[in-house]
Amino acid sequence: MEYEAVIGLEVHAQLLTASKIFCGCATTFGGPPNTQVCPVCLGMPGSLPVLNRKAVEYALKMALATNCQIQAESIFARKNYFYPDLPKGYQISQYEQPLAEHGHLTIRINGAARRIGITRIHLEEDAGKLIHSEARPVSFVDFNRTGVPLIEIVSEPDIRTPDEAVEYLKGLRNILLYLEICDGNMEEGSFRCDANVSLRPSGAAGLGTKTELKNMNSFRFVKMALEYEIKRQRALLADGREIVQETRLWDAAQNQTVSMRGKEEAHDYRYFPDPDLVPVRISAEWVESLTKKLPELPAARWARFQSQFGLPAYDAEVLTSDKALADYFEGCVKEFPQPKQVSNWIMVELLRELKKEEVGIASLPVTPAALGRLLNLVDKGTISGKLAKTVFEEMMATGKDPEAIVKERGLVQISDAEALLPLAQEIINANPKEAADFRAGKTKVMGFFVGQLMKQTKGQANPQMANDIFKRLLG
Repeated sequence: MEYEAVIGLEVHAQLLTASKIFCGCATTFGGPPNTQVCPVCLGMPGSLPVLNRKAVEYALKMALATNCQIQAESIFARKNYFYPDLPKGYQISQYEQPLAEHGHLTIRINGAARRIGITRIHLEEDAGKLIHSEARPVSFVDFNRTGVPLIEIVSEPDIRTPDEAVEYLKGLRNILLYLEICDGNMEEGSFRCDANVSLRPSGAAGLGTKTELKNMNSFRFVKMALEYEIKRQRALLADGREIVQETRLWDAAQNQTVSMRGKEEAHDYRYFPDPDLVPVRISAEWVESLTKKLPELPAARWARFQSQFGLPAYDAEVLTSDKALADYFEGCVKEFPQPKQVSNWIMVELLRELKKEEVGIASLPVTPAALGRLLNLVDKGTISGKLAKTVFEEMMATGKDPEAIVKERGLVQISDAEALLPLAQEIINANPKEAADFRAGKTKVMGFFVGQLMKQTKGQANPQMANDIFKRLLG
């Protein structure tokens, strides 16, 4: 029997507010343990929470950006359970009346659009962090993260493949970054997801028994965990065995999912409205104001890069997949208004350097204007494309302007035919066999001659002029 996967994702995104959701404690990552806490986020008797308006605003922006219906009234509830990282013994979240519902996100897989439904977006507070000692059987708890504002984004079970899951996650993260409401750092846990996975006979309408996957802190691990779990469930069903509903962890060292605990149909969290928090009422005027202030979002920018700059869909997708990269591209085009050439350089040379140095675009020592001036030097014939790569590497290493590097190293392209002509003749005289081959119709030999001239001039000969000179001399 053929089976298809049914995948739903629950994404938690930490909001970039300066203070926590119900108190004034800082949300800065990496502070000394238990220094960013107070009676409110620790749940001390008599302390009262006060909702952070900025957290609500950020959540509303995400709801608008993902086509959700914003509820006029939402309610905070207490989700009761015991765990050492939860000082109050309950988590303040939203349950029956979330902030927003019924949205969607359109992703592209192999050039085709796929619409993934979003069930709900709600606000809640984060829990603390457990740190397990490797030296002895004890654990420590850091409550700094307790009370940091989160939005939970729950998808419909519309995802069918691990690739779709990754594209959906990248799409959500990209929107969060464009809105500047979350830093999207999966390693630090500010953007994290759990996945619900089940299989069903292809074409069937029902849902199979699902497992929940946790502990996936990169897009690569999400894909690998889903691929493994789908394969595991398919093998069980092929053997006539049943899928056990459970929570499983991704073990990156073993490249497999492992059972963590059994999971019932629904935990009894004993939700009830938090008596210390009033209902959240969202006015139509507030929503309208936020709608007008929304930035250009990734999908709109992708379309504009094709219409305004004439870029292929693939180029536009790569460039707009990162807001900082898209901003860099536009800054470079202002200096050097040839979009396709800028796109080619960024996608090949710049991204390669970023990968080699393992840094993000924000750490790049080469400004968009500086790269634009470098490309202008190539366009005017001042330096060759090959020399431009050498100059760019030095710009990356030193942060110097391209003009200064070209001047210091004497890299100006030689475009004087009278200077190149005797050098070309010497090369022909020294290589009679290759000259004869060219005259016999083996035109590929031209690359050899041009290469020899470039070598003699240390890459400074104008390549087109070199071609023209050799054609004339060998003709």
